[in-house]
Amino acid sequence: MNTRFLETFVTLARLESFRATAQLLHATPATISLRIRSLEDELKCTLIDRSASQFRLTQSGSALLGLAKRVVDTARALREAAGQGVAIGGKLRLGVIETVVHSWLAQYVAYLNENYPKLEIDMTVESSAMLQKRLLNSELDIAIRAEGTDSPRIVSNAIASYPVRWIAKRGLISRRGPGLAQRVLQYPILTFARSTAPQVALESIVGSLAKECAMSAEQINVTCLPSVTLIMQLARNGYGVAAIPSLFVADALRDGSLIELPLKPFPPPIIVSVCKPVHTTPMIDEAANAARVVCSVYCRSFMNEFIEAFDDTREEQHNRIVNLPDIA
Repeated sequence: MNTRFLETFVTLARLESFRATAQLLHATPATISLRIRSLEDELKCTLIDRSASQFRLTQSGSALLGLAKRVVDTARALREAAGQGVAIGGKLRLGVIETVVHSWLAQYVAYLNENYPKLEIDMTVESSAMLQKRLLNSELDIAIRAEGTDSPRIVSNAIASYPVRWIAKRGLISRRGPGLAQRVLQYPILTFARSTAPQVALESIVGSLAKECAMSAEQINVTCLPSVTLIMQLARNGYGVAAIPSLFVADALRDGSLIELPLKPFPPPIIVSVCKPVHTTPMIDEAANAARVVCSVYCRSFMNEFIEAFDDTREEQHNRIVNLPDIA
């Protein structure tokens, strides 16, 4: 029995996506499908319920998954002991921005812990500017930050876009009728820390809106905060209007305690990238690739209005941008 086919089955069952499995295993979706078909032929049973609208294992697939995992783990340990495989272990110095903390970080850490039990994660949460500095100083192995970098020493791949919207407590501001901008600007506008790209972009947008409303700079209050958690809490308390990714408050939007305000223009989206040194180790390559796959799987659990994964075409276009500003 080909253990590669078993590994494909185990990975597919975990990710619940042929495309994500193909990305992680450096193959094509067609190759993944062929491996599963071959495994099914050898086992003489169907593992994947292809009639279901969403990914689902058959009863046989669920029953055999545990055994398949044990075979894959044993085969991997055997290859490593014989010196034929790369043991993914040691300390991974990982830096992330708070945007990732409030989205798919937990799933990413769980994935690494499950698949690479010998890996020790040393994590830090900092601004993109600090992560960039630490990565260039060889103090980090991977930085998951906003936007990319033009440094020839760093490989940067954009993996997701977080749309930013105007968020307010229900009942604070009426969404209907003319004069929405003026009603919004009567409250503090809550945004990321000063000198980050969201804050700079927001200052420009607010300035333009104020001119349209014939409001002076003294009448405008843009409140810069160092913590996403603090921004969300102040918005829930009705202190002001937050300019943040709606993903962060998706539950509150669903239950109606917070609302999106249809004020145009919207602030620009936050683009998150995985950055690593050009010359690195298999461990770092595996961890960086896993971040992309886990993020992609996470994105599919939400509508694009909350978060959107980058496909290869969009990523290629985005990676041609240089001299990108810092972002929180």
